[in-house]
Amino acid sequence: MRVALVTDSTSDLQQRASELGVEVVPLYVNFKGKIHKDWVEITPTEIFEGVKAGAEMPSTSQPSPADFKAVYERALQKADHVLSIHISSKLSGTVQSAQLASQDFPGKITIFDTQAASMGIGMMVERAREMLDQGADLGEVLVELERIRTDHIVRFTLATLEYLKKNGRIGGAQALLGSLLGIKPILTLRDGRVEAAGRARGEKKALAEMVEALKTWGQGRQRIRIYYLYNGSEEDLLAFKAAVQATGLPLEERATHRIGGVISTHTGPGVVGFYAYSL
Repeated sequence: MRVALVTDSTSDLQQRASELGVEVVPLYVNFKGKIHKDWVEITPTEIFEGVKAGAEMPSTSQPSPADFKAVYERALQKADHVLSIHISSKLSGTVQSAQLASQDFPGKITIFDTQAASMGIGMMVERAREMLDQGADLGEVLVELERIRTDHIVRFTLATLEYLKKNGRIGGAQALLGSLLGIKPILTLRDGRVEAAGRARGEKKALAEMVEALKTWGQGRQRIRIYYLYNGSEEDLLAFKAAVQATGLPLEERATHRIGGVISTHTGPGVVGFYAYSL
């Protein structure tokens, strides 16, 4: 059975989608009175500069079932089945739109809720592609994706919690609001929701705490794939990567991606973070 892969733009795989042979369905950013396709018609820089200049905070919306239907029709012209891998249903209605669209293709679409965002989705899409190329069947791929969904680590820090608060995605990180000036939040995703993982005074200490979390999680693992994500300073990113590489863990650096407009709408600026899983 030939299986086609579909994901959404919050996977932040736009620049590698063609290489991976993956169809990407864009979400939307609603900003300054216009609706923009994520990764296609708006950048995080435009969002942050607009907000800084006084524009209202942007909002986001999921693809419509019709958006998914068009992509599924195209994918099924070349494949027997579609595996559709998406952002956490606790963060977006994207999975629900995909499920509605799938009803027009009985038995042809399998939808997988990653309970993740950004490179957390991207790493699962990449792993699915790798396994399909190696001859795995759909059932084997789903078992592996479920394993990764259950056993991975994600940490990220950002400049402000105001974007998460405004857009209602703050989850258990609510407790960090009103922290002392200079305190950097360290966040994770648990069961598909944004949660607090710690706090630190200043960027350097926040990055160091994320490295320690990775070291603790990584002890005893034989092979770890790591994916970096950011929308802020490349200098901070490079310093973080150097500290990660100095841990001595058996790491494979798989990708470093800027996050797109939809994810940046919720995180705000200054994001540095990672997802990792082991083989």
